[in-house]
Formats: sequence, structure tokens, C-alpha cells
Amino acid sequence: MVGASIAGYTIRKEVGEGGTSAVYLAEHPNHGTVALKVLREKLRQDTTAVTRFVREAKYGARVRHPNVVETIEIGQSEKGLHFLAIEWADGEILDRYAKQYAPLPRDEVSTIVSQIAAGVQTAHDAGIVHRDLKPENVMYDAQTRRVKLLDFGIATDTQPSGDERLTRAGFFVGTLMYIAPEALSGEIVTPAADQYSLATISYYLLTRCLPYTAKAPREMFTQLLTMPPIPLKDAGEGKFDFAPELDTVVMRALSRSPTDRYPSVIAFANAFAEAARITPEQPKILDKFKGLLRRSR
Repeated sequence: MVGASIAGYTIRKEVGEGGTSAVYLAEHPNHGTVALKVLREKLRQDTTAVTRFVREAKYGARVRHPNVVETIEIGQSEKGLHFLAIEWADGEILDRYAKQYAPLPRDEVSTIVSQIAAGVQTAHDAGIVHRDLKPENVMYDAQTRRVKLLDFGIATDTQPSGDERLTRAGFFVGTLMYIAPEALSGEIVTPAADQYSLATISYYLLTRCLPYTAKAPREMFTQLLTMPPIPLKDAGEGKFDFAPELDTVVMRALSRSPTDRYPSVIAFANAFAEAARITPEQPKILDKFKGLLRRSR
């Protein structure tokens, strides 16, 4: 495909690939540099694959925010190839960055979480649940600390149709390590599910660990449904030192019941940012100060 032209987009190099599509850096005379996602030719007659591909573009186009990649164009080439042109975002996939540098400093994690939350909140305000928040779906420029949210391929409306309710019964969509427990039963998820996923991302960026220790999908499925997540303070066998406030915030967002979480993803991000500013020593100093006040009375 390198050097080929699709609907005016000249492909310069491949930058990623998956089971259903490949992503290229491409140039367009009007749109400039873009990321061009092309559905594999063998799938162009696959109704399900094409529907998901088109859905990603439609949902992405409804979410306009600086922390969400802009959807530029969706179309089909003269040869029948389905393509999606989106904004070219600088940086690298957050998952790659985290695997190299995590655990990350609290202030950096707070910056990342706040930006993801801002983009996701805009989606929620537009009536969309992302359903697949994970480090692999976030672009991150470490130099500028700028975040761009990707991939609305399995997003859904907050008020889905009756048909969708029927067809989804008995199975779930998403990535098991980051999925909210309520989604495992095939229930229609709410924005609270995205908050759970974002809390899992924050947990991972802070510790390089996940809230559950399962090594296989079946075990992970069971743990999500029957066990509480490992407290943040106990991650990595307790080798991390976080203020109790930060542990409280993250674990509330990881509550099994959606109603026990924060009222919105932005509320979680704001609470996280405030707690992340507290160093582990601060609470101890405050306790000593309170003790001195009591003894002076």
C-alpha cells in the first residue's frame, strides 16, 4: 500500500495494524498529514466488519474535543476499499509508553487522566459511551503531555435501541482487563463503565500493576465478578507509597456497583487530581499538627 493513493490520500508508511484494518500515515492536498485507517480488502463484503468500521467514524464525528482525534472523512475508494481519515496525533500509544516508563509520577498520571476524562465527558454529553477505554486507545505525547483519545469502534449510545438490547444479551464487548464488572453480564453499560475503565488505567499508570492478578481470561472473568480489586496501597505487594486519599479515590471509581462510583468521569478526574497532589508525608504531618493542637487545649 505504501506509495498508493486512496481517494486522494497518498500513503507514506504503515504505522499500525490489527485484525480488521491497517493504519497508515498519509498525505492529502487539502487535509495535510492524516492517519488513514483502511479496512482489510478481504473484509469489505463482511457486513459486521463494515458496520463497525462505519460506526467508529460516526461516533467519532459526534465527539469534538481537543483530547479526541478529529474524524476528517470516511469513504470508499474506487476499488471498494473502506477508509477512515482521522487527525494525525503526535506521540505514541500510551500502552507502549507505560510499558517502558511506568510507574509514572503522580502529577503526570493526573495530567493524563484529566485529559482522557475531558474527552470522554464530551462523548458522554453527546450521548455516547466509549466502552473500550484502555492505554492502547490513547495517543500520548510525553514532551507536551498531550493526550488524544482514539477508537470509537465499539462505542454505543447511552440510550440504545431495543434491537441492540436484544442482540447484546448474554455477551460483552470491550477489553477484559479494563472492562467494568457490570458489562460482563451483557447489560447495557452506562457512562459509569467508562469511569471504571479510566480508574483501571490510572491504577496501571501509577503502579504498572492491574487491580486483579488473574493470568487467564476465565480467571479474570471470575475475579471481576466475585472479588474486590486489590487496593491501590497493596499493588505490587505494597511497595508503593501513596497518600490514603489517592487510594480512596481510585478504589471508589473501581467500585463493583456503578452507583457507588463518582457521579461523572470528570468528578472522578477532579478528585484524582486533588488527591494526587498530596504526598504521603502530608497526612502524617497534619496528624502531628492536630495532636499538638489537642495537647495545647
